[in-house]
Amino acid sequence: MELRDIEIFLILAEELHFGRAAQRLHVSQARVSQAIKKQERRIGAELFARTSRTVHLTEVGRQFRDDLQPVYAGLHESLERAQLAARGITAQLRVSVMPFNVADLHPYWKTFRARHAQWGLQIRQATFTDPFGQLRSGAMDVMIVWLPVEEPDFTVGPTLCTDSRVLAVATDHRLAARGSVPVELLAEFPHATALGLPDYWEDSYLPFSTPRGRSIERITAAASDNADQLISHVGMGDIIHTFPGHVTRHWGMSNIRFLPVPEMGTLTFALVWRTEAENDLIRALAATVRDLGVFRF
Repeated sequence: MELRDIEIFLILAEELHFGRAAQRLHVSQARVSQAIKKQERRIGAELFARTSRTVHLTEVGRQFRDDLQPVYAGLHESLERAQLAARGITAQLRVSVMPFNVADLHPYWKTFRARHAQWGLQIRQATFTDPFGQLRSGAMDVMIVWLPVEEPDFTVGPTLCTDSRVLAVATDHRLAARGSVPVELLAEFPHATALGLPDYWEDSYLPFSTPRGRSIERITAAASDNADQLISHVGMGDIIHTFPGHVTRHWGMSNIRFLPVPEMGTLTFALVWRTEAENDLIRALAATVRDLGVFRF
């Protein structure tokens, strides 16, 4: 089986939607369908059960996914290491970024690379679903996430940035005409959530209840695991959602209004890593952040 076909299968197993899988892979839906049919013919069983509305893994498909994931990850890492070695890079630090302002944080990346040319630095936008799982699985070495982080196996490093809070609403939403939004009003509309978030950590981003004790409703919005899809749900009026204030400088959307939420205070983003995985690369990035200080918007 070709490596590309394995990738197609695993992406479809995550998305369970041919259109979204094709979009992530930058191929046509026909290419995804052909690859899956080819694999099913070779195995002699269906990997996905399809209806006009849903796609889900069969029992054979689930087993195939579970067997393939570590194999694919190992092959991908081996290829990456070989490519890095060919460029004279001896190791690579993988950083997962929860804030949306990757460009604003460029001075940290630039300084790290200038100080440590022998090491690679890979920056990726974090997913919202089970974000700490990326560190625990070894898929990422360091994360930039909002505080507090109270995981006993994690080390919390230096702060990179702090930011105020805004609420994103569709321009035709009944809150859109306001100059700011009190926390009490957040209880009147649904917000998005993701799977695998520790309660204390989610509550520090968006409280589960208002100061008067009203519940702030969450829904698990379909395809809300990345920022672009999340803001799309806001624009369609499915949800309202709180964000760090810096998104107003990076998302200029005619169908979205960003409103201050002064009562929510600020978010603080810091480096976090698994304590047992700490190494010279992680310590070097932490030293770079300490030397440059906190970025303020």
